[in-house]
Amino acid sequence: MLLETAHADMIHDAQFDYYGKRVATCSSDTTVKIFKLEGEQQVLEAELRGHEGPVWQVAWAHPKFGNILASCSYDGTVVLWIEESPGTWSQLFRYEQRRASINSVAFAPHEYGLSFACASSDGYVAVLTQHEDGSWEEKLLSESADSSVPSHNLGANTVSWAPAVQPGALFSHERSTPPLKRLASGGCDNVIKIWCCDNTGAWKLEGNPLVKHMDWVRGVAWAPSIGLSVHTIASCSQDKTVVIWTQDESSLEWSPQELVKMDAPVWSVSWSFIGNILAVSSGDSTVSLWKEDVDGTWRNIQKLDSPIHAVS
Repeated sequence: MLLETAHADMIHDAQFDYYGKRVATCSSDTTVKIFKLEGEQQVLEAELRGHEGPVWQVAWAHPKFGNILASCSYDGTVVLWIEESPGTWSQLFRYEQRRASINSVAFAPHEYGLSFACASSDGYVAVLTQHEDGSWEEKLLSESADSSVPSHNLGANTVSWAPAVQPGALFSHERSTPPLKRLASGGCDNVIKIWCCDNTGAWKLEGNPLVKHMDWVRGVAWAPSIGLSVHTIASCSQDKTVVIWTQDESSLEWSPQELVKMDAPVWSVSWSFIGNILAVSSGDSTVSLWKEDVDGTWRNIQKLDSPIHAVS
């Protein structure tokens, strides 16, 4: 299906909602648009204006919180939009960091309440959480206690949450404790970092940074969990590579496996709903789909020409 958005400039992201009935797009024209999908047709439901610069990414919250959409922009803000009535959207919350471009935004699993993380060109990854009284708390992820050291040197480009499911839960008969909050971030320092929130609410770096890429990390995507015994993360880079990282439940170490080298820098990676297919979006306007065979090798199952440099 070809989605005609009528954006006045480059489109940077397109994301389906939880049910796959709507798609949100964002553009350098500073707007966010929401379309309702009806078969092969699409209907523009809303055009959201609230940013003063290009909008890089959008993300849908879980529907348990209502119809909420986040957008992040070059103007240094994240806006949370809420649908008050069909087709009528307003700003629920505005995070005005304003220090630098905010390049990525992602909602936490709904089990953790209404919370999102964002990555910024000033190097910081921030986690924003709404309290019961409606107020919001900001925490900056840093290796220093006073947050004086940025999450990534030179800039943070991407962030992705771990699923709220313990590895091995599918085969366990014991009632497991809720997993600690974890997320992955990637930056201009060419590394991926894993962050963990302890029982006191403090975020700390978990283990050593994941080193494999030779240029900026453009995207990370933590695979959905169906209760298997491993965590899986995909990362992509300006160096034209995609890396699959795996961690089993008995070790903190991550094992990398590189897919074949792409023909252009890779901008985005995204998993299918159950985590068995990986979509890869490259700078040559192509999207390729990859699937793991039973022997552990990854096979390209489809390649599409696409004018959009993002996958959802």
